Amino acid sequence: MSRRQARQAMRPPDRDGVGASRVVLPPGPWRCVVDFISERFPAVSAADWRMRMQQGDIIDRDGQAVAPDAPYCAGTVLFYYRHLPAEPRIPFEESVLYQDDYLVVADKPHFLPVTPSGRYVQETLLVRLKRRLGIPTLTPMHRIDRETAGLVLFTIRPPTRNLYQGLFRDRSVEKIYEAIAPLRADLALPTVYRSRLIESPAFMQMQESEGAPNSETMIELLEAQDALGRYRLSPVTGRKHQLRAHMAALGMPIVGDRIYPRLLPEEGEQQDFRHPLQLLAKSIRFTDPISGRVLEFESRQRLSWPT
Repeated sequence: MSRRQARQAMRPPDRDGVGASRVVLPPGPWRCVVDFISERFPAVSAADWRMRMQQGDIIDRDGQAVAPDAPYCAGTVLFYYRHLPAEPRIPFEESVLYQDDYLVVADKPHFLPVTPSGRYVQETLLVRLKRRLGIPTLTPMHRIDRETAGLVLFTIRPPTRNLYQGLFRDRSVEKIYEAIAPLRADLALPTVYRSRLIESPAFMQMQESEGAPNSETMIELLEAQDALGRYRLSPVTGRKHQLRAHMAALGMPIVGDRIYPRLLPEEGEQQDFRHPLQLLAKSIRFTDPISGRVLEFESRQRLSWPT
């Protein structure tokens, strides 16, 4: 068993789908554990930390609650459960399309993040599925943007996790997306678009740069309606925001995109759910590294033509 697997094995159970955070006590002058915790995390008052410790929110590697006056001992491993603020509810539901001993395939709605980040913890696909399925070891094989809907795959067993995640690293997964975007009469389709994508100085965006291409997408037109088309996008590579950046670079930004070609201000607590990004992770196909079977899954969702 590797060190990482050993750490995972000793982790305490999740609470409401959210795992405990781990901290190793460093050498220092603290007399009690609460003194260190209060100094390490000053956003929470010492009085609140004492209350949390009395409630059992800080535990040792044996799962025993650590008392506020517990003596400080450098090198000790502790776990603590965060108190999470109320989150805005994402009013759309995920569905589980497939589950076996090793995999879960979920169909994610628009606006729902895959993993905890920023203000979203409970309202994420990962935490929702952990609560729903009762599988604390669930881990995403890959990720799609919060704004994108469609298929997301998860592994269940830590010992086989790397086998499945390696499929994406080795580009052994065939992924197909659909998008609604403007038509370009002068662009011959199907076409393969390649470019070099790098991080932009603008927060969240990627930008194209000179140099050898590091991203590649096959673009096909499926149908047209007025000035818009429904496209099949087949990414060969998996760069951040690749499909959104490529379509925008071609003068065909995906309908509902708030990042490309122009970064719009982030919405506040009152999100407008009426105009989702019209991008869908439609299907996925790969050879299962354990069974050897070819597995193929398709989202049940459909994109919406703007009215």
